[in-house]
Amino acid sequence: MLAQYVYTAAEVPFRIVRHGHRWRALQGPHEIGRYDTPEDAVRGLRDVSLHWVPRRLSDWRFIPDAALAHLAPPTQAALARLAAAA
Repeated sequence: MLAQYVYTAAEVPFRIVRHGHRWRALQGPHEIGRYDTPEDAVRGLRDVSLHWVPRRLSDWRFIPDAALAHLAPPTQAALARLAAAA
């Protein structure tokens, strides 16, 4: 999972997701724009949204990078099965 800030309003969820070196601002399933900083993304969401959006990132929930951190590394047997299947 990519690092992201999340704010869930009663009407629609808002997310600011790290996308490479930039940040994507999303309102529900719709992308509002891409920004250089998460603070710029908050301003972009506040400019276009009809819903109240928190101004400070400290009011958002931060979810850090966690790309498959909960999974154990593959065993040698699993790697051998994958190699045999290819």
